[in-house]
Amino acid sequence: MAFDKLIIYQLLPRLFGNTNTTNRVWGTLAENGSGTFADINEAALESIKTLGATHIWYTGVPEHATMTDYSAQGITPDDPAVVKGRAGSPYAIKDYYDVVPDFAQSVPDRMAEFEALVARTHAHGLKVIIDIVPNHVARQYGSDAQPANVPDLGEGDDVRQAFSSQNNFYYLPGTTFVAPFTPGSVDAATPLANSAPPIHEAPAKVTGSGSITEAPHLDDWYETIKLNYGYNVFEGTLYTGPTATADHPDTWQKMLDIMLYWAAKGVDGFRCDMAHLVPVAFWQWVTAKVRATYPTHIFIAEIYDPGLYRPFIFEGGFDYLYDKVGLYDSLRRLIEGHGSCYDLTRVWQQESGDFAEHMLRFLETHDEQRIASSFFATDPMKALPAMVVTATMHTGPYLIYFGQEIGVRAEDAEGFSGHDGRTTIFDYWGITDWQGYVNEHRYDGTGLTPEQRKLRAFYEKLGTLVNQSDAIRTGAFYDLQWANQATPGYNQHRVYSYLRYTDGQKLLIVCNFDQTAPLNVVLCIPDHALSLMHISGETTLHLSDLLGSNDTSTGRGVTGFQLSLPAGSVRIFTLETS
Repeated sequence: MAFDKLIIYQLLPRLFGNTNTTNRVWGTLAENGSGTFADINEAALESIKTLGATHIWYTGVPEHATMTDYSAQGITPDDPAVVKGRAGSPYAIKDYYDVVPDFAQSVPDRMAEFEALVARTHAHGLKVIIDIVPNHVARQYGSDAQPANVPDLGEGDDVRQAFSSQNNFYYLPGTTFVAPFTPGSVDAATPLANSAPPIHEAPAKVTGSGSITEAPHLDDWYETIKLNYGYNVFEGTLYTGPTATADHPDTWQKMLDIMLYWAAKGVDGFRCDMAHLVPVAFWQWVTAKVRATYPTHIFIAEIYDPGLYRPFIFEGGFDYLYDKVGLYDSLRRLIEGHGSCYDLTRVWQQESGDFAEHMLRFLETHDEQRIASSFFATDPMKALPAMVVTATMHTGPYLIYFGQEIGVRAEDAEGFSGHDGRTTIFDYWGITDWQGYVNEHRYDGTGLTPEQRKLRAFYEKLGTLVNQSDAIRTGAFYDLQWANQATPGYNQHRVYSYLRYTDGQKLLIVCNFDQTAPLNVVLCIPDHALSLMHISGETTLHLSDLLGSNDTSTGRGVTGFQLSLPAGSVRIFTLETS
């Protein structure tokens, strides 16, 4: 398992390099354009490295269902009735052995262009993560690029059986799939017609979300079908057959083959979509199998059930899990002006025992609303204290979603994705406030405002500090809330302070989440913390801020340090003896 301090930069190639400014609602590829693998050039990779990134998560690489017709290039078209958005959902994979043709400058050379991107990324000292979507595939899944002698998902299924451990899908015998809408049944602005043949699914399959109906709802994952790992969704029972590899459910081996295929192309890790919907026994088996050939390969689980954290780490073999319902939710409440810093202490108490280093922290992903959107903070500078906590609370990794570092606002209604504070993953679109940074693929930020430049400078400084700080990368953590609960002016609901330390470096981090009131306090470090850092209570310590504020203070830990922090600010102080 990996235990280094990773900084992961997530980007969607369709949006990252797109310089088209047409932005027609429900626009086609020809109208609105798409970024490509080639757009992620040398300048882009160097730009990403300035944020301290160690890994890039290229979102939506495996070929997914789309309304764009590539039949002239030998790619089977999809029925628009089971595609979300013109571009389609990156999480409705239609061919696990191919890449998205939108991302290629030359469609026939699309895989070679992806392989060149992997090589280019590695040449810049960065590692590559892509999505694996193990729970479901597109409704019309069918590979036309798989290696010879590799059976396709669903090939050989006994469709007469609702459930069999050797079927890849679940079936509803005697039924026919009914799409939640058909061409002409919705507003005329919604495109639901191209040259694709209409879908005919008989018997109907269980939907990716687990809905056992031939007629899933419009708000369901109707565009996907659920994969069968030996869990009987009709009876709620797990497969308990022989443990020999040859006797595992058929889907296990096919998904292993898919993972090994991508690892062989130089992919260094997988972000596993909705991993908690797949049995932990499969993960235990497949992570060991992949690492038998690729021992440093990392696995990241999208997971939202804290009750599954330990099984997925210590049994399932995952390196990292989403810290959504813990740290993200707590920090979001604070950024929005409610919640309490007691929640951060609670996160530390719940996670620091044996798996804190396994938690992937973030403030934005493709699923979450943009910090700068009107649905969240509006002003991205309000999130700076939260971003410091995200990056420095423990030794585990943190993630930046492209555009977060310059305050992308996501105020557009692009088509399938409406005005919801998220950057679309379903539509062809050019992100205008991001394009100011792209600058015709120079990635130099020429078109940024002074405020955007200031924000990006903060993210650069933070990433550099994390990479250079032993205390943050490997050090211990000490929560100071209890020691300052009686400190005058220290509002424990809006102020959070903690130590990160090793023998060689001691840091005091203080976050003022109050957006209206400055912090003026004498902050104390208790004897217990000082002894853990091998510092006498009588030792005079000098504090200086590493984030560039020029703030300093001098004092003794037990008697405290005079601190004055503006509203909504954060400091990372070094503690040095005289």
